[in-house]
Amino acid sequence: MKKTFALDVSGRKPGTVMDAIKHEIRKYFKRERRKPRPEGVDYWDFDCKVGAGGAEPVAKHPGDVEKAIEALQKGGTTEVYVEILAKPGVRTKRDDGE
Repeated sequence: MKKTFALDVSGRKPGTVMDAIKHEIRKYFKRERRKPRPEGVDYWDFDCKVGAGGAEPVAKHPGDVEKAIEALQKGGTTEVYVEILAKPGVRTKRDDGE
């Protein structure tokens, strides 16, 4: 998903706009996680970037995307760019020091 969201929509409260953006992002994560994984893949990982309007987006952890959008809204940004791309992830065994 590569999308620019408007944070100041006329006729809508800022809280309602933020709830709609969060809902769409969560829905995308759920939809991508439901897709069948290729052979040898343990889980779906995500590359996420968030940036203000025309600024260069910054890489974020999937759990921090919503917090980054809220911070941009509090900073007075009128639109935010969100990029979330799914990629296959493979778990590696931990070395317990033995």
